[in-house]
Amino acid sequence: MNTAVSKELRREVLEANLRIPRAGLATLTWGNVSGVDRQAGVFVIKPSGVAYDVLGEEDLVVVSLADGSVVEGRLRPSTDTETHRSLYLAFPSIGGVTHTHSTHAVAFAQARRPIPVLGTTHADTFNGPVPVTEALTPQQCAEGYEYHTGQVIVDLLGRDDTRAREVPGALVAHHGPFTWGADATASLEHAVVCEAIAEMALHTIALGAVEPPRHVLDRHFTRKHGPGAYYGNPPSA
Repeated sequence: MNTAVSKELRREVLEANLRIPRAGLATLTWGNVSGVDRQAGVFVIKPSGVAYDVLGEEDLVVVSLADGSVVEGRLRPSTDTETHRSLYLAFPSIGGVTHTHSTHAVAFAQARRPIPVLGTTHADTFNGPVPVTEALTPQQCAEGYEYHTGQVIVDLLGRDDTRAREVPGALVAHHGPFTWGADATASLEHAVVCEAIAEMALHTIALGAVEPPRHVLDRHFTRKHGPGAYYGNPPSA
């Protein structure tokens, strides 16, 4: 019997994973989403290499936040599990993590270029460029590769939880995007935004990018985030 996490968290993580191919963010089994239960000291993540069209709630794997051991599940967890765990341990505000190999965001990662802020669509979600990490060293690849993948993101953000909230994603050099949020659903939505703004940026750069006014970008971010935010309606509305 599954007891380590709630049914609600399992359902949320499953649905977020199933949205990856629906949103056009993955080919084959590429990509994964996790969600954390900090009180229980565990997180739930997609199993490694399982096709989305057969993925079920019973296939999800529960992993210890403390040491990365499997707490529940009959399958091996995603190979990116240690990257997710690194992010959870470094940033207390993170409740969910998504990793994809979406085409346009990966293009920036492979070019080792951040996704620049070229308009308000970007500024609605990311308060600044989507940054790109340093390349992993031979030593980091040889041992603890997935852990070090998380650590280059942690180092990139300076272990700054506020920055992680304001810029909820990063590109790992030569690899692809990792995004995060308050829960698994938010992390997946940030992955959708990351891919969309990467595509827009590539088209804008091809046409000849013009730097947008800072005050316009700031206004778009603050109207959705922070104490004065007024975008949208409460869930009960």
